[in-house]
Amino acid sequence: MDALHELTALELRDRLRSGDLTPTEVTEHFLSRIAERNDELGAFSTVTPDLARARAATLGPPSGLLWGVPTGDKDLWNRAGVPTGFGSRAMQGFVPEESDEVVQHLDAAGVVSLGKTNAPELGFPAYTEPVVGPVTRNPWDLTRGAGGSSGGAAAAVAAGLVPFAAGSDGGGSVRIPAAACGVVGLKPSRGLLPAGSGIEAPGGLVVDGPLARTTADTALLLEGMLARHRDGSARHPYTLRTPVAPEGAYLAAAQRGAAPGRDSGRFRIGVTTWSAWEDYYDITVAPEARAALDAGMSALAGLGHDVEDHTWAPAPEYGDAFRSLWMAGASAVPIDDDDVLDRLEPLTSWLIRRGRQVPARELVEALRTLTAFERRLIAGFGDLDVVVTPALAMTPRPLGWFDAEDPDHNFAQQCRYTPFTSWLNVAGLPAITVPTHWTDDGLPMGIQVIGRPGGELTLLAVAAQLEDVLRWPDRRPPVW
Repeated sequence: MDALHELTALELRDRLRSGDLTPTEVTEHFLSRIAERNDELGAFSTVTPDLARARAATLGPPSGLLWGVPTGDKDLWNRAGVPTGFGSRAMQGFVPEESDEVVQHLDAAGVVSLGKTNAPELGFPAYTEPVVGPVTRNPWDLTRGAGGSSGGAAAAVAAGLVPFAAGSDGGGSVRIPAAACGVVGLKPSRGLLPAGSGIEAPGGLVVDGPLARTTADTALLLEGMLARHRDGSARHPYTLRTPVAPEGAYLAAAQRGAAPGRDSGRFRIGVTTWSAWEDYYDITVAPEARAALDAGMSALAGLGHDVEDHTWAPAPEYGDAFRSLWMAGASAVPIDDDDVLDRLEPLTSWLIRRGRQVPARELVEALRTLTAFERRLIAGFGDLDVVVTPALAMTPRPLGWFDAEDPDHNFAQQCRYTPFTSWLNVAGLPAITVPTHWTDDGLPMGIQVIGRPGGELTLLAVAAQLEDVLRWPDRRPPVW
């Protein structure tokens, strides 16, 4: 029992199905882990032991891809009867009557939710330090942040409080905390998942995605987030969608290290430090980020891939257009009372208030500009299978590093910290971050692998090959 958190999610799932473990045994073990470590980590904002125990006890015989495996819900998602805090003082006391679609799909797959993983206010920041608390600390160094906005999910996975967790990503919010916490984070293509598909969000930015310690566990959770019919075909209510692989194909790619039709497992890979923000902000890639990129590319070259330098054309129009879209999206937050708005953190209040001043023409022009950017970015792949960038431009930031009083400066800090993520939300492209390097201080650093639309199979294959060489799941943070 003491070693259950050492098992992968896939191993747990298989042992649960075989009857070697029961959902109650597994649930109790991870609830104990949370009770012992969450106070110092702040990975969970709310823990629901009674609901988790009741769920585990009433699951019935094995059914669903993730039957009995524990996880947490991001605290931007509603679960009926459980408070949703949204990381905000303004939302305290809210208890939804209905669960969000992503929660329903995870439940249908058989998971046991242990509570709510922490998120920053309304999910906007790239760090998880809400004033309402708790602050999420990095399991590798408790003086550092875990990234955001899925910071609680990433910290919980890295510290072994859950075997995997789902997050959401509107500008990097799965990949940033995954990179900061030394785990795997996958942002799917726009339209792939029925819940959190991106197509219902302004500009198509926000999609849901999995975080896990291993590539196979990441693929397993992705499979569970895909609603399917009894015959295994994808159940997708929208006509606008990216290709959905057959049931089990994502997991197979992660286990085999090869995508269908590419049994050699070799790919054409571009490498770049280009960012769409580089004409708007001064972007500097820190030595630690460069070391992570070099380590990843060295491993890929050693595996026999064709590796070449790559870049895209400058995009000086990107910064203004993205800021207009991001603020306009914030304007729709359903808070209209000035007294309530005044209770928000400065960054959130600034985004909402500025967003409500964006004229319709400016928003339309921003959307047109970003659509053209998306087309150029995808066309710029040429004949490459994937493109690799640093995951972050800096090491995980110290707690309190982001400016709490000057929102404009805060926004610039976020863009300089993570200049390689938001433009992939704009383009709707899939991307996965994996750890490739640890600094002398023991902080994880990684790379981001970018795919073509619907290219998750290739991303998982590349990540699996890197994992075989770099063995990052063997590393454990000090809090382990």
